[in-house]
Amino acid sequence: MSPFTIVALTAALLLIFSGLYLLLKTHNMLRIIIAIEIVMKAITLLLVFAGLMNGKMALTQAFIITVILVEVVVAVVAAGVAINLYRHNGDMEISRLNKLNG
Repeated sequence: MSPFTIVALTAALLLIFSGLYLLLKTHNMLRIIIAIEIVMKAITLLLVFAGLMNGKMALTQAFIITVILVEVVVAVVAAGVAINLYRHNGDMEISRLNKLNG
């Protein structure tokens, strides 16, 4: 394996593990959104790496655009929930999500 391969895989795995650790340890809505974004960026990095290894960059670019679109939609919806949570409770603790009414 080339040094580039090792660095790319190590960076992606570190990003995934740090994002998952943050997801498991926090109770703040903004930190959860950031953790989801970190994991999604790591998945994007792995997709780029897979496309580079397979030589099918056109297909990989289509997947990456799809992942980015899904990531943006998830972030916007989660930010809307976070804003609503802050307006009703004054903080962004996820334990108070059950008090929100649609």
